[in-house]
Amino acid sequence: MIAHLNRKDCIGCGLCTYTCPEVFRMSEDGFASVIREQVPKEAERSILVARDECPASVISVEKD
Repeated sequence: MIAHLNRKDCIGCGLCTYTCPEVFRMSEDGFASVIREQVPKEAERSILVARDECPASVISVEKD
């Protein structure tokens, strides 16, 4: 799986970093960033939860 984040529309709530810290981190500007586009196998469930629960709907996931 490949993770994508639309930073332009991110609201900086931090839910993704809490739900899937293997893929997301909060940047110094207060918005989330993808630190690993290739989602580790053990994080596949949590990336989908982060995508589905994101209040700004800025996370997308594609199968590789």
